[in-house]
Amino acid sequence: QVQLVESGGGLVQAGGSLRLSCAASGRTFSNYQMGWFRQAPGKEREFVAAVSWSGGTTYYADSVKGRFTISRDNAKNTMYLQMNNLKPEDTAVYYCAAEFQRLYSEYVSAERSGYNYWGQGTQVTVSS
Repeated sequence: QVQLVESGGGLVQAGGSLRLSCAASGRTFSNYQMGWFRQAPGKEREFVAAVSWSGGTTYYADSVKGRFTISRDNAKNTMYLQMNNLKPEDTAVYYCAAEFQRLYSEYVSAERSGYNYWGQGTQVTVSS
């Protein structure tokens, strides 16, 4: 089992930037595809971005494409989400997620059901 802890959330003005981190422990980090999801008050949890075990494949929701960048450092067991040009509609609790990835597969999932391991979340608030 893998344990995930998010950090880096906070309050920022529209147009600003934040970098979220997701620290993993418990299993070999490079065996897992990783993703970021977010949930705003009263809304369903939605996909934000995903990255394959190698970092070679990434996938983004249309709403964040061109503004957010997902990356990972397997040596540090950490995944990142660089968020630039933040908008008030980006306000949400951000969750990192992990799922075991088959050897050499570059497949990444954009579905909540594609991940079995979740962090507790970190709040991001963007003021207008």
